[in-house]
Formats: sequence, C-alpha cells, structure tokens
Amino acid sequence: MNSSDINSKVNRVYTNNSAAELIQIASMRAEGLLTVDGSFSVETGQHTGRSPKDKHIICDANTENEIWWDNNAKITRENFELLDSDMNEHMAGKELFIQDLYAGADLKERIKVRVITEFAWQALFIQHLLILPPRKELDNFTPDLTIIDLPSFNTDPKKYGVRTETTIACDFLGGKILIAGTYYAGEIKKSVFTYLNYTLPAKGIFPMHCSANSNNDGSDAALFFGLSGTGKTTLSADPKRVLVGDDEHGWTDEGIFNFEDGSYAKAINLSKQAEPQIYNAVRQFSSVLENVVVDEESRELNFNDGSLTENTRAAFPMSFVGNVSKSGVAGHPKTVILLTCDAFGVIPPIARLTPDEAVYHFLSGYTAKVAGTEKGVIDPVATFSTCFAAPFLPRHPKVYGDLLKQKMEKYKVKFWLINTGWSGGPAGIGSRMPIALTRSLLKAALSGNLDKTEMRKDQYFGFDVPVSINGDTSYLNPRETWIDKDSFDSYSKELVGMFNKNFKKFEDAVDESVVSSGPSSL
Repeated sequence: MNSSDINSKVNRVYTNNSAAELIQIASMRAEGLLTVDGSFSVETGQHTGRSPKDKHIICDANTENEIWWDNNAKITRENFELLDSDMNEHMAGKELFIQDLYAGADLKERIKVRVITEFAWQALFIQHLLILPPRKELDNFTPDLTIIDLPSFNTDPKKYGVRTETTIACDFLGGKILIAGTYYAGEIKKSVFTYLNYTLPAKGIFPMHCSANSNNDGSDAALFFGLSGTGKTTLSADPKRVLVGDDEHGWTDEGIFNFEDGSYAKAINLSKQAEPQIYNAVRQFSSVLENVVVDEESRELNFNDGSLTENTRAAFPMSFVGNVSKSGVAGHPKTVILLTCDAFGVIPPIARLTPDEAVYHFLSGYTAKVAGTEKGVIDPVATFSTCFAAPFLPRHPKVYGDLLKQKMEKYKVKFWLINTGWSGGPAGIGSRMPIALTRSLLKAALSGNLDKTEMRKDQYFGFDVPVSINGDTSYLNPRETWIDKDSFDSYSKELVGMFNKNFKKFEDAVDESVVSSGPSSL
C-alpha cells in the first residue's frame, strides 16, 4: 500500500473485508438499516445522484489537447495536490475501509483498483460492483487506479479552484481520483468507468456505456445502448440469452468484455411481476440499497416510495441474477441496438441504420422524458446525451464515434434503432409501445429475420423501416397511428429541428457522410 494515501493518524483501517464482515460493521456503526431480507439500506442525504458538473480533470501539458473541455471542468495539478494533501489530513482519527478489486473481465486488459472510503457500506457497494480477486491475489496488490472517497470533506471552491463543496477530481496520468462532499456511492463506480474511457481508446479499445447479452457460447453477442428509462436492462435480461453485463463494456479485437461483476439497478417501483430477476437479487443478503424507504419497525422495503428520490438504487453481484455469463466476455457483437424512448411519438418502433446513421444517432444519444402537465397533456422534452454516456466522457465524442465506426465496419455489425416510447400521439395523448411488440421486434432483429424484409425510407428521419413483419403493419408507420396527421407532421419537424440543432457541435469534427445521414439533411 502507498503509505502516502493513508494518514498515519487514522484510528483504524479495515482492509479487504468480506461482505458478511462489512454488513456487520456497517450495522454496528449504524450506517443504515439491515432489512428483513438481509439487504442493507442507506440514505445518501443531499446527493441522491451524480454531480457531473463537479467533475474536474487535471489540465496540464499532457492533457490539455486530449480532454473534451466543453464537457469537463479543469483543475490545476497544484490544486489537485493541495486537495489530496488536505483530504489526507482529514483522515486523522477516522476509521477507513479499503477494497482492492479488479475492473475488466478480460484478463489482458483488467486494471487493479484500490478504493479507500469512510464507510463500510461504500466498501461493500464497490466490492459488489467490481471484480473481487481471489485472496491469494491480494498479496502485494499494487493499484493502477486509487480512488479516495471522503464524503465528510467539503471542498472550498476558492481554495481548490473548484465549483462547489462537492468535487470529483481526476488525475488520469497519476492514477488517482478524489471524491469529496457527496455520500452518493455511484460516484465511485462511475469514476472507474471515466478512467477507462480515458485510457482504453489509446489502445484501440472501445469503452461503452451499454448492456450486453449473447447466446450460450458467446458467439452471437448483442449490445444495447440506451439512457435511463429506455428499457436497456429489461431487454438485455432475456431468459433465453446469457447476460454478459448490464452497464459497462469494452470492445477489443477479440470481442467484448464486462468492466464489472455487479449491477447498479434502479429500484423505484420495482416489482416481482415486471422485473423478477432484479426484484429477487435486490432482496438477497448483503445487497446495498440507496435511498429505498424501509419501515423502521418491520424492516420491510417500500419500492414505490420515492419521497427520498426517484433515483433509488440497488447494488448487488451479478451472481444474484440467474443466467449470467461466468466469464464476463463474449465474441464480437453481431447486432447493436440503440434504444430510445421517444415521448414525441414520431419515431417508428424499429429502424435499420447504416454505419453513418449509426454514428449519427450514437453521437446524438437521443431519448425523451416527460415534463410538466398543461391542460392534462404531458409535453415531451428531448434529451441528448452524447454516446449515451456524456457525463463519463473525458475525450472528445469523435474519438468514441470513430471507434464505433471502425468496429462495426471491420466486424460487419448490424445496427437497429428501437423506440420503446410512445405511439399514436405524444406522451399524454398516445400510448406506450407494448413491451410484447418491442420484444418481438428485438427477437426478429437478433435472429436475422428482418434482413430480407421490405423496407421504406422514413419521411423525416431517412432511415429504413420495415413495411411489415409477418404481414403485420401495426405501429411500423407511426404517422398512421395518429388521428391528427397534421399534428404528427408538426411534432416530427420539431424533433428533426432538435436533432439538427444538437448535432451542429459535431459537424466540424465528423465526416460529411455522417452529417448528411441525419434528419437535418432532409
């Protein structure tokens, strides 16, 4: 262990404790509540989600031209080192928890990660999400990346040149990330992902914010990109296919690999009927629940109570979910699915994308959420998150877009856009796509049954859409599902304009063929 990372005046250091030990310690320290199922529920206070605007990366001669500064804040090396020193002083008299873990199922590409935290539950959280090494591999463990998370340390913006009292400061070259002023453990998980998003592209490896599944032998893999609420976890957890991972993966010249060995699932309104695998995993011994309301007497969970936050979460090992890949690796994907939840109700339920269209929609990262109600109608709000991962991208999106295009052309990957949102009108007027329809379309895409299907060009977005599937034209032409055709045209033109406006920031960085493949060219 690097002695400079731990203040010599620390009261006690717990190192690489088991899940059972951490649960016991967290309970004794009253860090949260042990539930009736044996899971452990905590509240994260003011921060119930990530603080992306408070992520700072060292800017110096080595990084100045490599970082996407439009998306990331700067911190000087001097201020980073001052913050590091002051956080070290803050450790005095405290109890700390260390977890030594791996990130990356690919043995050739995995990194060693050391996480130092103030709380037993946070140590358990990250133990669940990353890859736990065998005990014999912990001797002489030398980390590639060290993450120090001290929630009780609030940063002074003037002193450290940061934005607020909450700071995530990254030294990618030195392999260290400092997290201060937030109890939300998702910052630890995403710090590892952000680090890999910086280091892997230089090796020609494509880091991806996606879920993945495959057939039993891993030879027929599929990737699912999608923002929150699009159905990424639900659709990739197919009982007839093996789940490789549900959130973060890398794509090498040999295939894909999971960065993690756990799941960080949303828990709001979780039900056994809708998501039985996740529901059962969340209720197992040692699962960590963030901001899930628990009855203090019965210790029963109330997944429907969003009074603390709608972003309730559960962290648990992949082994808690059935039909999961033991290796965390698979071959090259044959199919890539881009998921969107279109609350405008104008995007068809499935569309085939060319390589240029795939890059366009990947860089756009479109979905929509529903906002305030006016006269009983919920208006859709477009959301664009570049590469479906904007908060975690240290490099310019072109880097990831180029990697995507290289991989898909080299390995002849098929791309499909699937809309799990609305049909027959916008949110508040139309209805959600039936999950049975989405699953059947996905099955047809993965099986190759759509390869020879007759296609039409979408009037507004230009991509190919099946005319019918097995003689069924339902939902495939969204305009026909609307009673008010003029309103459909109006909403379509509005959304096309949003795509056009959003993509302007990429026009000088990507090939003209990508720019012209978007709806803005129509």
